Amino acid sequence: MNRTETELAGLDGALKRAGGQVDAALEALLPRPAGLQGRVQEAMRYAVFGGGKRLRPFLILQSAGLFGTPVECALRAGAAIECVHTYSLVHDDLPCMDNDDLRRGRATAHRAFDEATAVLAGDGLLTFAFEILTAAETHSSAAVRARLVSELACAAGSNGMIGGQMIDIEAPAHSFGADDVILLQRLKTGALFEFCCVAGPILAEAGVEHENRLRDYARDFGLVFQITDDLLDVLSTAEKTGKAVGKDAQQGKATLVSLLGIDGARARADELAWHASQAVACYGKSANLLQMLPSYLLTRES
Repeated sequence: MNRTETELAGLDGALKRAGGQVDAALEALLPRPAGLQGRVQEAMRYAVFGGGKRLRPFLILQSAGLFGTPVECALRAGAAIECVHTYSLVHDDLPCMDNDDLRRGRATAHRAFDEATAVLAGDGLLTFAFEILTAAETHSSAAVRARLVSELACAAGSNGMIGGQMIDIEAPAHSFGADDVILLQRLKTGALFEFCCVAGPILAEAGVEHENRLRDYARDFGLVFQITDDLLDVLSTAEKTGKAVGKDAQQGKATLVSLLGIDGARARADELAWHASQAVACYGKSANLLQMLPSYLLTRES
């Protein structure tokens, strides 16, 4: 195994360890099913503990680690972003949206429970994320907690993830060019990645210079993630990805893969991965995993 392979194996191990930490935090934080409202709490847990790489919390842990932030604080922020991300998947899978039956290799929430319960479970996860962030255990400073809430609300709102989802719904009726696709992806997928990367310097009260540097990293990283996701949609199978594939082509949606071709999209992803790694090079060895992560995405199969 050469040095690069060794490093990537180390990153894979770090992702798994962080995933275990995040799962433990979520297990402790999420309400346990009880009382007449227990069904929605059960559905919330079903969705959250349905697998996933915990990539977004990992970014928070790594960005916070650059500044020596206590792991416990970063894990709470990571649990909050995972709740928001999971809520978006639950709603995205609904019949009125993508109408998917499979998520992470098992039945989607509305199939495992019912449509109304899935809607409420998504709502419950979204609101619970802000409950986590506003708690004093997340940070001793109320101003820092307010910044986290504001950043996450913007990232998840109509000028962020929800806005991107709206564009995605409208996409089949339009002839999108590359700039339109990039805007869609930066809102729908990239906005939450931006939150994850700026959460570190916010928790550390490190200042706007560090926030901007990590925001730049996140923007390139987010596009790498989306390009690889679109490549999997074209080249992989439902068995490997744990979800339906080929849907973008069936619906006539433009992606950077459809616009640039497979080789062109891969080349663009390589370029973006390099730029992302350079954005955090100034942090030295403490940013090693952040530097490797964009290239790691290029090798993923699910």
